[in-house]
Amino acid sequence: MMKSLLTKVIMMFAISVFVVGCGLPRGAAVQSEILDIDDSELPGFAVYPVTRSLLTESANWPRTGGVPNSGWIKRQRGPSTQIIASGDEINLTVWDSEENSLLTAAEEKVVALEGIKVSSDGSIFMPYVERVFISGMTPDEAREIIQQKMEVIVPAAQVQLSLLPGARNSVDLVGGVSSPGRFALESRDMTVLSLLSLGGGVPDGLRNPLIRLNRDGKIYMTSLARLYANPSLDTTLRGGDKVIVEEDIRSFISLGAAGTQDVVYFSKDRLTALEAVSLIGGVQNRRADPQAILILRNYPDNSGQPGVVGPREPRVIFAMDLTSPDGLFSAKKFEVHPDDLVYPTESVATMVEFIFNIVGSAFGVVNRFPQ
Repeated sequence: MMKSLLTKVIMMFAISVFVVGCGLPRGAAVQSEILDIDDSELPGFAVYPVTRSLLTESANWPRTGGVPNSGWIKRQRGPSTQIIASGDEINLTVWDSEENSLLTAAEEKVVALEGIKVSSDGSIFMPYVERVFISGMTPDEAREIIQQKMEVIVPAAQVQLSLLPGARNSVDLVGGVSSPGRFALESRDMTVLSLLSLGGGVPDGLRNPLIRLNRDGKIYMTSLARLYANPSLDTTLRGGDKVIVEEDIRSFISLGAAGTQDVVYFSKDRLTALEAVSLIGGVQNRRADPQAILILRNYPDNSGQPGVVGPREPRVIFAMDLTSPDGLFSAKKFEVHPDDLVYPTESVATMVEFIFNIVGSAFGVVNRFPQ
């Protein structure tokens, strides 16, 4: 009997040595392996528990990884009329009832003057009246000026004018819609959403569509969802604008004891920590430690320097405890930034259970030995 008990003890000791020596088979670190650092080592990173006080403290810290809203222009309502610009084409129809007209042939009462280009100096050339400056005028104002000029040589003339906008009175919808192309500004109150409608709309399935506006060498950006939610941001377009619709490419990384270990893309402008945990399939049951969900983030290198608002170190670990009310409510408001690493740690309890399972199996093996 004593010999049998001694054998079991020896076997258990051998198994324990084997487990400690070889390490447990696992895919993530436990919290202590990451956060328990000797102060003398000067690790160069800061650890912040995600709590209500942290939300207040970090509100003015720099945003990292880029944001989809970059200096967007609010809407400024414009008149519904068009403005003539260089490069436009003018079509004129002139009626003349005089028998000896300078414009019309015998028995003709009307003449069409089509495809008249507005020159770089803003003028058009007219027979017998030479140049007429019309750039910056509405079509109605230009028609009145042209008719006044014509009346000098044809007193009974009546003028009708139509406008074909050129590049300076058009906008380009470059991509991200069903039918991209160049579209004439029908008025000075045409907006981004109106342009997208002319282009056939944004296709379904485009992840968090972003609107990029190129104007006068500057780039402005916002999300389509933001324009839908706030009509005052539906920017009024100008001639020469270029609009591009593109998919949101911002992402964070999921590793550790998560349901998904992958690059995870942002599905909307801003993601909270709880939403990010949901996107990665939650924390793995019987494996992850809900008291130690970590978010790793890099801030600018000047973080921690005097006069700089931000964390005390550029490399930061945020630790979330999803088992406490404050931790849950704070995680619901704490934002994940692009390029963050979301890392659920391994549960120590799971590792202990794994050891007991091994020891239990060892007892079963020993019990089968002859006594």
